[in-house]
Amino acid sequence: MKKILSLALALCMIVALFTAAPVKAYADDEVTLTLWSIATESDSSHQAFVDAIAAFEAEHPGVKIEHVTTENEAYKTKIKAAMSSGEGLPDIFFTWGMGFLGEFVNAGRVYCVDKEYEAYKDELPEAMTVNVRYGDDNSMYGVPYTMSLITLYANMDLLAEVGYDEIPATYEDMMACCDALVAKGIIPFGVAGKEKWCLSEYVEPLVIKSVGGQALRDMYNGEASWNNEGVVKAIEAFQGMVDKGYFDPSANALSNDEVKNNFIAGKYAFYQNGSWNNKDIGEQAQFNVKAGTFPVLDDSIPLYSMIGGPNNTLAVTESSEHKDLAVEAAFFLARYMSDADYKSGANLPCWAADPNAEVNELIQVAADMASKAEDMVLFGDNFLSADAANTYLDYIEMAWAGEVTPQEYVEGLDADLG
Repeated sequence: MKKILSLALALCMIVALFTAAPVKAYADDEVTLTLWSIATESDSSHQAFVDAIAAFEAEHPGVKIEHVTTENEAYKTKIKAAMSSGEGLPDIFFTWGMGFLGEFVNAGRVYCVDKEYEAYKDELPEAMTVNVRYGDDNSMYGVPYTMSLITLYANMDLLAEVGYDEIPATYEDMMACCDALVAKGIIPFGVAGKEKWCLSEYVEPLVIKSVGGQALRDMYNGEASWNNEGVVKAIEAFQGMVDKGYFDPSANALSNDEVKNNFIAGKYAFYQNGSWNNKDIGEQAQFNVKAGTFPVLDDSIPLYSMIGGPNNTLAVTESSEHKDLAVEAAFFLARYMSDADYKSGANLPCWAADPNAEVNELIQVAADMASKAEDMVLFGDNFLSADAANTYLDYIEMAWAGEVTPQEYVEGLDADLG
């Protein structure tokens, strides 16, 4: 996986050749395509969606794209319900890869884009499509546009107050730094306690840096037991951070947007979340900010064992009345947004990108981390199917609340996911 993604990222850093597409007119019989996404106005990709849709409509007179946005957690509920019933589905929808999209594919709700991909494969490396391929024939059911990594953001002005000019490189030094921050009345970490996926952004780096990528992948696939000494150690570390007051005491009342804004406002020393935050943090933070990755808990595990991968995807529903046009739109929008999100600093591209583009420092750090990755495992709530992901996140929430011990955590996951 490391070699595949590193090569794919290198391929994406070549100059993209965006040739002008022929204008296709539908004026005699106007067509409206519906698109569902999580790109609300507060989302870092919102403007890229707006601009991509405008560009597609300009090249296709008579075609309109109705863009319906829903906040992240509510979107998951909405799209799962619609896919389950098969009613009111959009033509195109945003999705995450692997288990999340796979459930819809298995239900026969998603159109296979193998045939159409042939026209784009020189710009979209096949390695970037690994998380949207299913079945024995490895068929492609979505069009990825960006890849993400869990990233540790640091307010270096606050760290300087306790004697640090770099992000702590070892776990022991990170804990010492956090102790010093707490003693000075500075909150080390911000997290949205009421959004379970945000809690997983802290747990999963601890786990992969305790057991390694292959072991974590095997656990997700049901091929290895969660009752692993490294996982127990990771949950002990997570609960220790909670007990020591390293997290905002108001965390359970905060949304992720509120936490991100608090970090940008200088309330926390660290914020760990996806690299899709590069744009907002890079543009809005009024302090010296650095990005990196959480230290390892086990020295035998490589530092750049990362959570993330090619993930943000557009897919077309099998029930769309305008499938050909919807597929064309999905590829057009994905290619456009891959380029726009990269140049804005919002995320890493899945499609070919201009290596000479001026991008912010944080996106350069993300690209460097991706190129150094020893292994990369997708976010657990995307890797797993919907029901399994809900169970998995419930256990993370229980660990956060102190409702299970580390041993009960691993035994519970074995019992409920095994």
